[in-house]
Amino acid sequence: MSRLKVLLVDDQVLFRKGVRALLEAEDDLEVVSEASNGNEAIDKVKAFQPDVVLMDIHMPECDGIQATRVIKANHPEVKVVILTVSDDDDDLFEAIKTGAEGYLLKNLRPEELTQMLRSVMANEAPVSPSIASKLLGEFRRRPREEQGQPGAPELTSREREVLRLVAEGMSNAEIGLKLCVVEGTVKNHLHNILEKLHLQNRVQAAAYAMRAGIVPMPPRE
Repeated sequence: MSRLKVLLVDDQVLFRKGVRALLEAEDDLEVVSEASNGNEAIDKVKAFQPDVVLMDIHMPECDGIQATRVIKANHPEVKVVILTVSDDDDDLFEAIKTGAEGYLLKNLRPEELTQMLRSVMANEAPVSPSIASKLLGEFRRRPREEQGQPGAPELTSREREVLRLVAEGMSNAEIGLKLCVVEGTVKNHLHNILEKLHLQNRVQAAAYAMRAGIVPMPPRE
């Protein structure tokens, strides 16, 4: 069984060691290296070629946002998941714009972290529940005229349906069952959607769907 290779990036040594022990207790996860700032992360991605980078945001020398931007530009196949104490809106939206595949807060349970790491390799989008609420809240606050995407490439009806289901949080397998197609077909549709919209991952695709009104906003509590 192949193991998921993880690079840990955090300036707190004690936290890194704790997460490392947690991940290495799992048979299918392997921590290939650690880094204490963004510059080290960039170098170690090149040296160790991890599948996933668990990236803190606020670090000395080079922060996680800058490092994510460089890593995604040079190694687009590497998944970056932000793991931070920061629920600041600016940090969240900058991370998404730089191409991060997920955004998790450090207060999540250990089993949630390992599950979400596995999910990102299945092209899911691990996001802490409170962060998902922030995303929805941001799009609610935007004036309606700003939510449209004038001049956006035309999606087919099936692509719009797939995009809507992605924005509703469904996995590729769940979408396949819903639409009565094989999972590979869903992946092809999602690839075409990302290409047409010039997006990097399904987090950005879900955000686009909400901005464009493809998926309705849930009612306020």
